[in-house]
Amino acid sequence: MKHDLLITIALVVFFLLAQIVGLTLLSSDLSVSVVNGVRTIIHTDTSLGPRPEMTGSGAFAYIALGLIIGTLLVLLIIRMKKINLWKAWFFIAVFIAISLALGVVLQNYIAFTIALVLAILKVLKPNVIIHNVTEVLMYAGIAVFLVPLLNVLWAAILLLVISAYDFYAVFKSKHMVKMAQFQAQSKIFAGLFIPYTPKAQQGGDATKPVPPKSLKISSEKVVKQEKRNAILGGGDIAFPLLFTGAFMEDMVLQGYTKAAAINQSLIITLTTSIALALLFIFAKKDKFYPAMPIITTGCFVGYVIVMLA
Repeated sequence: MKHDLLITIALVVFFLLAQIVGLTLLSSDLSVSVVNGVRTIIHTDTSLGPRPEMTGSGAFAYIALGLIIGTLLVLLIIRMKKINLWKAWFFIAVFIAISLALGVVLQNYIAFTIALVLAILKVLKPNVIIHNVTEVLMYAGIAVFLVPLLNVLWAAILLLVISAYDFYAVFKSKHMVKMAQFQAQSKIFAGLFIPYTPKAQQGGDATKPVPPKSLKISSEKVVKQEKRNAILGGGDIAFPLLFTGAFMEDMVLQGYTKAAAINQSLIITLTTSIALALLFIFAKKDKFYPAMPIITTGCFVGYVIVMLA
């Protein structure tokens, strides 16, 4: 197992929560118009204004171009070792994404205020709870912005392309590993992030205090417990949510109620979460893995199950 059991459960729970919150906000944001028997989904403008006027291949190219530019900029920041620049960019991204999420259910000025406070806390006063709760809201906000631009076909193509890219970036070019290590060192990570001390270093029982003598080499030296980081990249959360969100909207177009569409979509969320859990269970410690191929498999398995049912 890559991480301790409780840490693995926490990562999967936060992943699952991000998917559910995203689907819920997407459902709240859409309405259905029926004209001459033709159903159309209508989305209100986001808290930051209207979405780009594009769908299908145009939306795919828009997302792909954004990913390419974003990756190149992060790699440039890493090369320049400009941690403060990374923090500034991340702050803006957090504010925008949370504003998009909260704007679905709150007045814009309230959404902006809460997003600003959370972004400040996340960057300047980070802790495990603030970091991961805001991650849940961030990827829900990204889904609110991007899902209306996609359909199931292009969301599936996006999953396949990102999975291939993830495999290459982790095992071949290894630049994804460098990006993850840089973010972890800066303590500003785009994704789920849980630092912890392995149980093996706690005498095998995390519930028992470590006797002072067991920590000492001599009267003046103390053995430091090694900290580890359990992480899951932001793309591993966002891309399955884009696919599931596009599927949910397709169900609504087919005549399902929003509640029924969410229930169908949650089957995909469940299989994807199981796939992620299996990855953590069978992965080895201290080794990086591309999560997207496994997550994409989970998405497609869930899709097939829903279609067969």
